[in-house]
Amino acid sequence: MKTILFVLMLMTTATFAQQKAIPLYPNGVPNSKPAPADYVEKLDERSFLSDVTVPTLIPYLVAKDKSNGTAVIICPGGGYMGLSMENEGSNIAKAFNKLGITAFILKSRLPSDIIMVDKTIGPFQDAQRAIQIVRQRAAEWGIDPHKVGIIGFSAGGHLASTASTQFDKTVIDNKDNTNLRPDFAMLIYPVITFGPKAHVMSKESLVGKNASQELIDLYSNEKQVTANTPPTFLVAAEDDNVVPVENTLLFYQALLDNKVKAEMHIYPAGGHGFGLYNKTTKDFWFDRLTNWLDEGGWLGNK
Repeated sequence: MKTILFVLMLMTTATFAQQKAIPLYPNGVPNSKPAPADYVEKLDERSFLSDVTVPTLIPYLVAKDKSNGTAVIICPGGGYMGLSMENEGSNIAKAFNKLGITAFILKSRLPSDIIMVDKTIGPFQDAQRAIQIVRQRAAEWGIDPHKVGIIGFSAGGHLASTASTQFDKTVIDNKDNTNLRPDFAMLIYPVITFGPKAHVMSKESLVGKNASQELIDLYSNEKQVTANTPPTFLVAAEDDNVVPVENTLLFYQALLDNKVKAEMHIYPAGGHGFGLYNKTTKDFWFDRLTNWLDEGGWLGNK
């Protein structure tokens, strides 16, 4: 009996060790200022996390015999004011795990003049650092460094689209010249533009109320798409009354204009923030994504 209990303890320990958060910057967070005593992480009953000062990657690893070598970094949404850690985080990670994909939830800093020297680059730094870590430790986790994707929801979609369009603009220390370009991107009801169809909360959180036109254009990511932007999968609902569906349409059009492979699914209903399940339709967008990943060769050898 003691032997069985000991084995169970070992298994439990291994499980928790597998999910242990990885600090993005063990030697100190760049672009940071000392946080006031009352600026501490808060997680509410909806699993909405705010006031992040220590950004981390939360790994959802796949057993080596079930892994296909692909990895995905998940950027939860929250208007650049918080992070939806369950609806757009752990639920998504578990769905990827079922496909044999290793997932990492990015617990990024939220833009803030209180804790950052330049809040406009803070989240982007964390996204680039996440890609860097996954590629640098790919062998350890059984990941193919050429199969590292990024997915983002709402404002997390803005962050993911920034990472997938502005990868040549390095905002972290990258002495080893690690490739910071995601191999593929998935944007779910994303914030894209800071123009007339902007989600005002996300825009003001990141660049402020009095941002220059230059900064507005820089983070209007439909204007940053090039022929080198990775293949992209997009999902949104026509009746989204939080982030106008035009955000998705603008990005898709920019991908077409630059001859980037893309697939888009627009549902007539579903609103905003539906996460894994759009309850207004029998269609399951993650099935569409699974097919797209398979066609792209990210679920196996092609």
